[in-house]
Amino acid sequence: MEETTSSSSTNPRISTYILMIVLIVLALSIVALAWAALSFGTNQLMAGYLAVIGLIAMTLSAYVLLQSRRRVTSMKMENPSMMTTVECKKCGIKNQREFQRGDYVFKDLGPCQKCDDKMQITAIYKEIKEKEKTFPF
Repeated sequence: MEETTSSSSTNPRISTYILMIVLIVLALSIVALAWAALSFGTNQLMAGYLAVIGLIAMTLSAYVLLQSRRRVTSMKMENPSMMTTVECKKCGIKNQREFQRGDYVFKDLGPCQKCDDKMQITAIYKEIKEKEKTFPF
């Protein structure tokens, strides 16, 4: 069985809905700027309003696009490390090591270093790292 990785963890993407809204607002801002340029000779007040609306909409759409991209890249998830506990039932010696493909609980492994009895996998778990808590003050 092959391991598959999800594309969202390797290639962070912006939500399709946000991207569509940003592109629509960007297109409308370009239309408003074009109308402002066309109506500048006939009605300067309307041309000014359309130019301001177009520039504000273009600025906001660019800002939303950049902020959503920045948020997606900061949300990358780390794969937790899997650990395996190997124990000798006879002498009670315990070892922890990285998980290896094919490990399962109660699997017999090689001989114990202390008593030459068989070692056995007793636990498989993922190691959780606690994040540092930051205080607002």
